[in-house]
Amino acid sequence: MVGMRYVTVRATHAEGEPFHPLGATVADEPAVTTGPIHQLEVIDGDTGVSLSEIRAGLDRYSEVLDASPYVIEYTTTGTDRGFAYAHFELDDLTRRLLRYRRSSNLIVEMPIESEPDGATVVTLVGEAEAFADAFDGVPEEVSVEVVETGTYDPGVRQLFGRLTARQREVLETAVRAGYYENPRETTQEGLAAELGVSPATVGEHLRKIESRVFSGFVAGE
Repeated sequence: MVGMRYVTVRATHAEGEPFHPLGATVADEPAVTTGPIHQLEVIDGDTGVSLSEIRAGLDRYSEVLDASPYVIEYTTTGTDRGFAYAHFELDDLTRRLLRYRRSSNLIVEMPIESEPDGATVVTLVGEAEAFADAFDGVPEEVSVEVVETGTYDPGVRQLFGRLTARQREVLETAVRAGYYENPRETTQEGLAAELGVSPATVGEHLRKIESRVFSGFVAGE
């Protein structure tokens, strides 16, 4: 992996809409909170499959899938939160985006994250020279903003891949707020207020995060 780099981008629709009509329908459902997409592939010219994490409202999400004319079949696991596998029909923009992905020399690192404003956050990995014209094939309806770039270290990225999406959110909030500075610039109570949970929940998350991350440095873990 010598010479490999990564670029993390925020991709948004020029008109502020989700990239697929099914995403637009889900966005209008306040009871549903979606998480990252762990798998997204084209299986023929007109359909795709996805494995998505649902953080809340899985039952309502299932109802949306039932009613969508784009969904061919689906399966869910979990209760209020869990995962949904869907086989769905592609619209024109999604088809072109996935065609661009397949033609690119860059690798899309999973999962694909979504932000509250509807932006999709994607990390691309490849040789440094492959980024020179990496975004030339992106459909014109899509706006791409580079938010982070650097040398690709799969060990570090796999280490943080041990964390759930919620744990990564808590960790990012803690680091950004200065929780790990010396002296600390915030407390668990301050993080709890920012995250909208109890201090006890923050403490539990941080203990699990630290256990999972630090265990990755121990031989044999």
